Amino acid sequence: MSDVSRKVGLVTGAGSGIGRATALEFARSGAAVAVLDIDESSAAETTEMIRADGGQALALTVDIADEHSVREAVERTVKAYGGLHFAVNNAGLDSHHRRLDQMTLEEFERVVRVNLAGTFLCMKYELPLLEGGGAIVNIASNGGLYAIPTAPAYVAAKHGIVGLTKVAAVDYAPAGIRVNAVCPGPTRTPGFERVAAGTDMIAFQESITPLGRMATSEEVAAAAVWLCSDAASYVTGIAMSVDGGRRA
Repeated sequence: MSDVSRKVGLVTGAGSGIGRATALEFARSGAAVAVLDIDESSAAETTEMIRADGGQALALTVDIADEHSVREAVERTVKAYGGLHFAVNNAGLDSHHRRLDQMTLEEFERVVRVNLAGTFLCMKYELPLLEGGGAIVNIASNGGLYAIPTAPAYVAAKHGIVGLTKVAAVDYAPAGIRVNAVCPGPTRTPGFERVAAGTDMIAFQESITPLGRMATSEEVAAAAVWLCSDAASYVTGIAMSVDGGRRA
């Protein structure tokens, strides 16, 4: 288990899926966690799960595409716990099944605004509070490393997150701040399973994955928690694939 005991962090998009699994894993590993999500009830549910297991958590509603909302959520985290040691920026939108010429500008801009600009806004307000040390993990995607057909806006935004991660890693290394990205392959989140219901999507994804199965949310969360822990103290600026060998 990665040790983050007595540390304080926040996770965006923590009301479900990878974000929820990450918040739960941080709490099990001894951290106090601010659970941020655009859905107030989902954030509260994750928080109650953490508290029921004996952990410390605070539910906060945030829209990562809105600068005021992001600033307020980060500031409330610090006010509640007295500091910030790590952040996992996980919230985002899916956007698939459209070729580029079939997308409206409004749809493209919305996906980029939430996924890329939203990650930028989170980092903008997290980084000054991590001066002197700390870690950020941005949840990108293997779509940030190569093409996913019919997902131009999503892939463009996720590539942008990987680029932001690398620049921030270099710029903030002198302050002892580490910035990394996790790039999951297809993961069996509740959202994915809803989309895949009644199709052969899961079987197909498993068939083209060397390990023969999709990731669980907990497996992606474990990578994020490790990157925020002292065990990864010399790791910064990477885009870590968690994809069962797909990139290979």
